[in-house]
Amino acid sequence: MAKKNESQVKAYVPGRIGVVGLGLMGGSFARAFKAAGVDVFAWNRTRSTLELAMIETVRGELDEKTIPACELIILAGYPQSAVDWLSENADLIADGAIVIDTVGVKRKICAECERIAAGRRWTFVGCHPMAGTQYSGFAHSRATMFKGAPMVVVPPSRMDDFERVEILERLKKLLEPCRFGSFTLATAPVHDRMIAFTSQLCHVVSNAFVKSPSSRDHHGFSAGSYRDLTRVAHLNAPMWTELFLDNADYLSDELGLIIKNLQDYKDAIDAADAQKLEQLLADGDRIKREIEGR
Repeated sequence: MAKKNESQVKAYVPGRIGVVGLGLMGGSFARAFKAAGVDVFAWNRTRSTLELAMIETVRGELDEKTIPACELIILAGYPQSAVDWLSENADLIADGAIVIDTVGVKRKICAECERIAAGRRWTFVGCHPMAGTQYSGFAHSRATMFKGAPMVVVPPSRMDDFERVEILERLKKLLEPCRFGSFTLATAPVHDRMIAFTSQLCHVVSNAFVKSPSSRDHHGFSAGSYRDLTRVAHLNAPMWTELFLDNADYLSDELGLIIKNLQDYKDAIDAADAQKLEQLLADGDRIKREIEGR
């Protein structure tokens, strides 16, 4: 895309939205804004998906003509593709605009996107909507995806407290059509450490669990426990590979802990140590109750 010069700078249209990537997340953002009557422009690597979305969801293509008109641009692709798009189009973004991402890791993407934003008159803010399904793609997106869901916000490290509050309030206003249930401020390291446990570890465990030979014979023998544990075994392997490796240190720590905990259970079972096994089970039950405030 062609870059703008100072004479080409145009003021954004208040409330106008740009979405980069029309997968599950980007498609759901586009549908939520469309349902609220907000103009949405989009870019997608696969042209056929964009053309499908333009039939009923997005007003037009996000390009050199429409990028400068957007007050909010949402990077909803894979981590590296989000960084690449921002790098290629940084000079087209309007002064005063906000750019956010939806990527599930924050340290790497915030560092790279903040570097791109440095010295420019628009702001990058790391974001992670805590919502989704085990399915991917525009076909599975929906306007209500984010209703009641938490949104984690990682403001630039250079911002002071007043600037953080100001940008958070502005984001809340812009994202009202999505109906998020809460907004939580965090640093990139805190986000990545928590997400290694609450999301990434769950995907690894679920994906590994179904590799048992017994999984092929489970029909007629499984109920809620199996469904709950295996829901996220179905995943987008290229995307999650990128996310896991971008958060390898924290995820590896969590894997080490669960491997040790599982070994404790195995040792107790192999030794027929009922007292030890009961204690392990009771400890897990107690911790779960404490977490839920029971």
